[in-house]
Amino acid sequence: MKNCQHVEEISTSTMSAAVITGLLLLCLHTSAAGAEVAAPHNLAMVTVNTNYVLTWGWDQSAAEGHSVTFTTQYVAKYKLRSTKKKVTWSMACEEKPDRSCDLTDFDLHYLGIYVLRVRANLNGNHSDWVQKEFCPDKEAALGPPRKVTLALAGFDLDVNISDPLTRNNSSMREEVEKLYYHIVYWDSSTDPQASDAQLVSSSANLVTLPHLKPWTLYCVMVQTRSDFYNKSSSFTSPQCMKTEGAIPWWQIFLYFLASLLVCFLLVLVAVFGFYRTYKTIKSTFCPTNQLPPLFKTYICDSPGSDIPRLLTPDSESELLCDKVIICPEPVLEIHSPLSCRSIN
Repeated sequence: MKNCQHVEEISTSTMSAAVITGLLLLCLHTSAAGAEVAAPHNLAMVTVNTNYVLTWGWDQSAAEGHSVTFTTQYVAKYKLRSTKKKVTWSMACEEKPDRSCDLTDFDLHYLGIYVLRVRANLNGNHSDWVQKEFCPDKEAALGPPRKVTLALAGFDLDVNISDPLTRNNSSMREEVEKLYYHIVYWDSSTDPQASDAQLVSSSANLVTLPHLKPWTLYCVMVQTRSDFYNKSSSFTSPQCMKTEGAIPWWQIFLYFLASLLVCFLLVLVAVFGFYRTYKTIKSTFCPTNQLPPLFKTYICDSPGSDIPRLLTPDSESELLCDKVIICPEPVLEIHSPLSCRSIN
Protein backbone atom coordinates (compact mmCIF):
# COMPACT_ATOMS: atom_id res chain seq x y z
CA MET A 1 0.00 0.00 0.00
CA LYS A 2 2.77 2.34 0.85
CA ASN A 3 4.54 1.47 -2.42
CA CYS A 4 1.45 2.40 -4.43
CA GLN A 5 1.17 5.68 -2.69
CA HIS A 6 4.86 6.39 -3.35
CA VAL A 7 4.48 5.59 -7.07
CA GLU A 8 1.42 7.83 -7.31
CA GLU A 9 3.28 10.70 -5.69
CA ILE A 10 6.17 10.27 -8.11
CA SER A 11 3.79 10.32 -11.12
CA THR A 12 2.06 13.44 -9.87
CA SER A 13 5.37 15.22 -9.35
CA THR A 14 6.53 14.26 -12.83
CA MET A 15 3.37 15.60 -14.45
CA SER A 16 3.60 18.87 -12.55
CA ALA A 17 7.19 19.31 -13.59
CA ALA A 18 6.27 18.69 -17.22
CA VAL A 19 3.46 21.25 -17.11
CA ILE A 20 5.71 23.84 -15.53
CA THR A 21 8.42 23.14 -18.07
CA GLY A 22 5.93 23.55 -20.92
CA LEU A 23 4.70 26.83 -19.57
CA LEU A 24 8.24 28.10 -19.19
CA LEU A 25 9.08 27.08 -22.75
CA LEU A 26 5.93 28.84 -24.01
CA CYS A 27 6.85 32.03 -22.19
CA LEU A 28 10.41 31.88 -23.48
CA HIS A 29 9.14 31.32 -27.04
CA THR A 30 6.76 34.24 -26.76
CA SER A 31 9.53 36.46 -25.43
CA ALA A 32 11.87 35.34 -28.18
CA ALA A 33 9.22 36.01 -30.84
CA GLY A 34 8.64 39.50 -29.46
CA ALA A 35 12.35 40.20 -29.39
CA GLU A 36 12.75 39.35 -33.05
CA VAL A 37 11.64 42.88 -34.12
CA ALA A 38 14.04 45.67 -33.24
CA ALA A 39 12.50 48.66 -31.50
CA PRO A 40 12.80 52.24 -32.84
CA HIS A 41 15.48 54.44 -31.29
CA ASN A 42 16.58 58.09 -31.05
CA LEU A 43 13.08 59.55 -30.75
CA ALA A 44 13.15 63.32 -31.30
CA MET A 45 10.69 66.17 -31.89
CA VAL A 46 11.00 68.62 -34.80
CA THR A 47 8.88 71.64 -33.84
CA VAL A 48 8.14 75.23 -34.91
CA ASN A 49 5.46 77.16 -33.01
CA THR A 50 2.55 74.64 -32.88
CA ASN A 51 3.76 72.34 -35.65
CA TYR A 52 5.01 69.06 -34.16
CA VAL A 53 6.67 66.11 -35.92
CA LEU A 54 8.00 63.02 -34.09
CA THR A 55 11.00 61.36 -35.75
CA TRP A 56 12.99 58.22 -34.93
CA GLY A 57 15.61 55.86 -36.26
CA TRP A 58 15.48 52.11 -36.97
CA ASP A 59 18.02 49.52 -38.04
CA GLN A 60 16.96 48.61 -41.57
CA SER A 61 19.20 45.53 -41.60
CA ALA A 62 16.88 43.91 -39.05
CA ALA A 63 14.09 43.81 -41.67
CA GLU A 64 16.02 41.26 -43.78
CA GLY A 65 14.37 42.50 -46.97
CA HIS A 66 10.85 42.64 -45.53
CA SER A 67 8.75 45.80 -45.35
CA VAL A 68 8.49 47.36 -41.93
CA THR A 69 5.84 49.78 -40.66
CA PHE A 70 5.52 51.89 -37.55
CA THR A 71 2.65 52.75 -35.24
CA THR A 72 2.58 55.96 -33.20
CA GLN A 73 0.23 56.74 -30.31
CA TYR A 74 -0.06 59.51 -27.75
CA VAL A 75 -1.84 60.22 -24.47
CA ALA A 76 -1.95 63.06 -21.95
CA LYS A 77 0.47 62.34 -19.13
CA TYR A 78 -2.03 62.95 -16.36
CA LYS A 79 -4.14 60.03 -17.61
CA LEU A 80 -1.30 57.61 -16.90
CA ARG A 81 -1.43 58.53 -13.22
CA SER A 82 -5.01 57.34 -12.86
CA THR A 83 -5.24 53.79 -11.46
CA LYS A 84 -9.02 53.54 -11.60
CA LYS A 85 -9.53 53.89 -15.34
CA LYS A 86 -7.92 52.00 -18.17
CA VAL A 87 -5.61 54.22 -20.20
CA THR A 88 -6.78 54.74 -23.78
CA TRP A 89 -4.04 55.75 -26.19
CA SER A 90 -4.94 57.95 -29.18
CA MET A 91 -3.77 56.75 -32.57
CA ALA A 92 -1.62 59.21 -34.53
CA CYS A 93 -0.01 57.08 -37.27
CA GLU A 94 -0.99 53.43 -37.76
CA GLU A 95 1.40 51.07 -39.57
CA LYS A 96 3.02 53.74 -41.71
CA PRO A 97 6.33 53.09 -43.50
CA ASP A 98 7.67 56.58 -42.70
CA ARG A 99 10.12 57.12 -39.87
CA SER A 100 8.23 60.19 -38.74
CA CYS A 101 4.72 61.09 -37.65
CA ASP A 102 3.13 64.55 -37.94
CA LEU A 103 1.19 65.39 -34.78
CA THR A 104 0.24 68.94 -35.83
CA ASP A 105 -3.37 68.15 -36.76
CA PHE A 106 -4.12 66.46 -33.42
CA ASP A 107 -4.32 69.84 -31.66
CA LEU A 108 -2.03 69.09 -28.75
CA HIS A 109 -2.53 71.73 -26.09
CA TYR A 110 0.46 74.06 -25.93
CA LEU A 111 0.62 73.98 -22.12
CA GLY A 112 -0.04 70.24 -21.83
CA ILE A 113 2.36 67.35 -21.23
CA TYR A 114 2.05 64.26 -23.43
CA VAL A 115 3.60 60.81 -23.66
CA LEU A 116 4.32 59.57 -27.18
CA ARG A 117 5.16 55.97 -28.06
CA VAL A 118 6.30 54.18 -31.21
CA ARG A 119 6.74 50.52 -32.16
CA ALA A 120 7.85 48.67 -35.29
CA ASN A 121 5.68 46.11 -37.12
CA LEU A 122 7.33 43.33 -39.13
CA ASN A 123 5.69 40.15 -40.53
CA GLY A 124 2.84 40.29 -38.03
CA ASN A 125 5.19 40.75 -35.08
CA HIS A 126 5.67 43.90 -33.05
CA SER A 127 8.61 45.44 -31.27
CA ASP A 128 8.47 46.87 -27.79
CA TRP A 129 6.96 50.32 -27.37
CA VAL A 130 9.46 53.16 -27.08
CA GLN A 131 8.14 56.22 -25.25
CA LYS A 132 9.02 59.91 -25.17
CA GLU A 133 7.60 62.71 -23.04
CA PHE A 134 6.76 65.96 -24.82
CA CYS A 135 5.81 69.38 -23.42
CA PRO A 136 5.17 71.94 -26.21
CA ASP A 137 5.48 74.96 -23.93
CA LYS A 138 8.95 73.86 -22.88
CA GLU A 139 10.29 72.11 -25.99
CA ALA A 140 8.55 73.62 -29.05
CA ALA A 141 10.79 76.07 -30.88
CA LEU A 142 9.70 79.61 -31.67
CA GLY A 143 9.50 80.68 -35.29
CA PRO A 144 10.69 84.06 -36.62
CA PRO A 145 8.20 86.88 -37.29
CA ARG A 146 5.85 86.12 -40.15
CA LYS A 147 6.65 89.41 -41.90
CA VAL A 148 8.85 92.47 -41.36
CA THR A 149 8.42 95.73 -43.30
CA LEU A 150 10.28 99.05 -43.16
CA ALA A 151 8.81 102.53 -43.68
CA LEU A 152 10.16 106.08 -43.49
CA ALA A 153 9.00 108.13 -40.51
CA GLY A 154 10.40 111.60 -41.10
CA PHE A 155 14.16 111.22 -40.68
CA ASP A 156 13.74 107.84 -38.87
CA LEU A 157 12.68 104.30 -39.80
CA ASP A 158 9.61 102.39 -38.60
CA VAL A 159 9.83 98.60 -38.30
CA ASN A 160 6.46 96.86 -38.63
CA ILE A 161 6.57 93.29 -37.23
CA SER A 162 3.91 90.61 -37.81
CA ASP A 163 3.68 87.96 -35.07
CA PRO A 164 4.53 84.31 -35.82
CA LEU A 165 1.40 82.22 -36.32
CA THR A 166 0.01 78.99 -34.89
CA ARG A 167 -1.40 76.16 -37.01
CA ASN A 168 -4.78 77.96 -36.83
CA ASN A 169 -3.28 81.24 -38.15
CA SER A 170 -3.63 82.98 -34.81
CA SER A 171 -0.86 84.94 -33.10
CA MET A 172 1.65 83.02 -30.99
CA ARG A 173 1.05 85.64 -28.29
CA GLU A 174 -2.04 83.58 -27.42
CA GLU A 175 0.27 80.70 -26.45
CA VAL A 176 3.40 82.56 -25.28
CA GLU A 177 2.35 85.44 -23.08
CA LYS A 178 5.62 87.37 -22.77
CA LEU A 179 6.68 87.33 -26.39
CA TYR A 180 9.05 90.07 -27.57
CA TYR A 181 11.51 90.85 -30.35
CA HIS A 182 15.21 91.55 -30.75
CA ILE A 183 15.75 94.09 -33.56
CA VAL A 184 19.30 94.38 -34.89
CA TYR A 185 20.09 97.24 -37.30
CA TRP A 186 23.31 98.56 -38.81
CA ASP A 187 24.77 100.77 -41.51
CA SER A 188 24.88 98.69 -44.70
CA SER A 189 28.43 99.83 -45.39
CA THR A 190 29.62 97.90 -42.31
CA ASP A 191 29.48 94.26 -41.20
CA PRO A 192 26.34 93.32 -39.19
CA GLN A 193 28.62 91.40 -36.81
CA ALA A 194 30.66 94.52 -36.12
CA SER A 195 30.48 96.38 -32.83
CA ASP A 196 28.56 99.30 -34.32
CA ALA A 197 25.47 97.12 -34.96
CA GLN A 198 22.71 98.30 -32.61
CA LEU A 199 20.09 96.23 -30.76
CA VAL A 200 16.58 97.20 -29.69
CA SER A 201 14.28 94.91 -27.67
CA SER A 202 10.53 95.53 -27.78
CA SER A 203 7.27 93.66 -27.35
CA ALA A 204 5.46 96.12 -29.66
CA ASN A 205 4.69 95.35 -33.28
CA LEU A 206 5.66 98.86 -34.46
CA VAL A 207 9.10 100.08 -33.44
CA THR A 208 10.86 103.33 -34.46
CA LEU A 209 14.63 102.97 -34.70
CA PRO A 210 16.52 105.75 -32.89
CA HIS A 211 19.88 107.46 -33.54
CA LEU A 212 19.94 107.12 -37.32
CA LYS A 213 22.27 109.09 -39.59
CA PRO A 214 20.66 111.01 -42.47
CA TRP A 215 20.98 109.77 -46.04
CA THR A 216 22.28 106.38 -44.87
CA LEU A 217 21.23 102.90 -45.96
CA TYR A 218 20.30 100.80 -42.90
CA CYS A 219 19.59 97.05 -42.78
CA VAL A 220 17.33 95.35 -40.21
CA MET A 221 16.89 91.78 -38.89
CA VAL A 222 14.33 90.64 -36.28
CA GLN A 223 14.30 87.66 -33.88
CA THR A 224 11.42 86.29 -31.77
CA ARG A 225 12.21 85.62 -28.09
CA SER A 226 10.68 84.32 -24.86
CA ASP A 227 12.61 84.33 -21.58
CA PHE A 228 10.54 81.82 -19.59
CA TYR A 229 12.24 78.80 -21.19
CA ASN A 230 14.96 80.92 -22.86
CA LYS A 231 13.57 80.42 -26.36
CA SER A 232 14.74 82.33 -29.42
CA SER A 233 14.01 81.98 -33.12
CA SER A 234 16.29 82.45 -36.09
CA PHE A 235 16.67 85.98 -37.46
CA THR A 236 14.69 87.14 -40.46
CA SER A 237 16.51 87.90 -43.69
CA PRO A 238 17.98 91.45 -43.78
CA GLN A 239 15.82 94.26 -45.18
CA CYS A 240 17.35 97.63 -46.07
CA MET A 241 16.08 101.19 -46.53
CA LYS A 242 17.74 104.60 -46.87
CA THR A 243 16.96 107.35 -44.37
CA GLU A 244 16.26 110.97 -45.29
CA GLY A 245 17.54 114.25 -43.84
CA ALA A 246 17.66 118.04 -44.16
CA ILE A 247 18.79 119.25 -47.62
CA PRO A 248 21.92 121.53 -47.42
CA TRP A 249 21.66 125.09 -48.82
CA TRP A 250 24.28 124.49 -51.55
CA GLN A 251 22.28 121.56 -52.84
CA ILE A 252 19.12 123.69 -52.93
CA PHE A 253 21.07 126.39 -54.84
CA LEU A 254 22.29 123.82 -57.37
CA TYR A 255 18.74 122.55 -57.86
CA PHE A 256 17.59 126.16 -58.43
CA LEU A 257 20.31 126.82 -61.03
CA ALA A 258 19.56 123.56 -62.77
CA SER A 259 15.86 124.41 -62.95
CA LEU A 260 16.66 127.88 -64.37
CA LEU A 261 18.92 126.36 -67.00
CA VAL A 262 16.25 123.87 -68.01
CA CYS A 263 13.62 126.62 -68.28
CA PHE A 264 15.96 128.81 -70.34
CA LEU A 265 16.69 125.98 -72.75
CA LEU A 266 13.01 125.22 -73.13
CA VAL A 267 12.19 128.88 -73.89
CA LEU A 268 15.11 129.09 -76.32
CA VAL A 269 13.95 126.00 -78.18
CA ALA A 270 10.38 127.33 -78.31
CA VAL A 271 11.47 130.74 -79.70
CA PHE A 272 13.75 129.15 -82.28
CA GLY A 273 10.98 126.81 -83.38
CA PHE A 274 8.51 129.69 -83.71
CA TYR A 275 11.02 131.72 -85.73
CA ARG A 276 11.76 128.87 -88.11
CA THR A 277 8.05 128.25 -88.62
CA TYR A 278 7.42 131.92 -89.35
CA LYS A 279 10.26 132.06 -91.88
CA THR A 280 9.02 128.95 -93.65
CA ILE A 281 5.47 130.27 -93.96
CA LYS A 282 6.65 133.69 -95.15
CA SER A 283 9.01 132.28 -97.77
CA THR A 284 6.23 130.04 -99.07
CA PHE A 285 3.40 132.56 -99.36
CA CYS A 286 5.35 135.85 -99.60
CA PRO A 287 8.63 135.22 -101.45
CA THR A 288 11.30 137.91 -101.13
CA ASN A 289 12.52 137.73 -104.80
CA GLN A 290 11.02 140.80 -106.69
CA LEU A 291 10.83 141.44 -110.46
CA PRO A 292 13.27 143.96 -111.97
CA PRO A 293 11.86 147.53 -112.48
CA LEU A 294 12.03 147.23 -116.28
CA PHE A 295 9.73 144.17 -116.21
CA LYS A 296 7.38 145.87 -113.80
CA THR A 297 6.96 148.82 -116.22
CA TYR A 298 5.64 146.60 -118.96
CA ILE A 299 3.65 144.04 -117.05
CA CYS A 300 2.08 146.31 -114.44
CA ASP A 301 -0.52 149.05 -114.84
CA SER A 302 1.79 151.67 -113.42
CA PRO A 303 5.40 151.76 -112.26
CA GLY A 304 4.32 151.97 -108.63
CA SER A 305 1.82 149.11 -108.85
CA ASP A 306 2.66 145.55 -107.81
CA ILE A 307 -0.42 144.15 -109.56
CA PRO A 308 0.52 142.46 -112.85
CA ARG A 309 -1.30 143.63 -115.92
CA LEU A 310 -2.56 140.28 -117.06
CA LEU A 311 -5.25 141.81 -119.29
CA THR A 312 -5.12 144.94 -121.45
CA PRO A 313 -7.42 147.85 -120.57
CA ASP A 314 -9.52 147.08 -123.56
CA SER A 315 -9.57 143.36 -123.85
CA GLU A 316 -11.46 143.53 -127.18
CA SER A 317 -9.08 145.95 -129.00
CA GLU A 318 -6.23 144.70 -131.06
CA LEU A 319 -2.90 146.32 -131.57
CA LEU A 320 -2.04 146.53 -135.33
CA CYS A 321 1.55 147.22 -136.21
CA ASP A 322 3.35 147.84 -139.53
CA LYS A 323 6.95 147.12 -140.14
CA VAL A 324 8.93 150.36 -140.07
CA ILE A 325 12.49 150.77 -141.27
CA ILE A 326 14.40 153.66 -139.74
CA CYS A 327 17.22 155.07 -141.88
CA PRO A 328 19.85 157.54 -140.66
CA GLU A 329 19.81 161.20 -142.03
CA PRO A 330 22.43 161.81 -144.84
CA VAL A 331 25.29 164.15 -143.97
CA LEU A 332 27.18 166.24 -146.59
CA GLU A 333 30.91 166.30 -146.05
CA ILE A 334 33.35 168.78 -147.80
CA HIS A 335 36.99 168.03 -147.65
CA SER A 336 39.64 170.83 -148.05
CA PRO A 337 43.30 170.26 -148.44
CA LEU A 338 44.04 172.83 -145.73
CA SER A 339 41.35 172.07 -143.30
CA CYS A 340 38.68 169.66 -142.84
CA ARG A 341 35.32 170.85 -141.48
CA SER A 342 32.02 169.23 -141.46
CA ILE A 343 29.02 171.20 -142.62
CA ASN A 344 25.63 169.93 -141.64
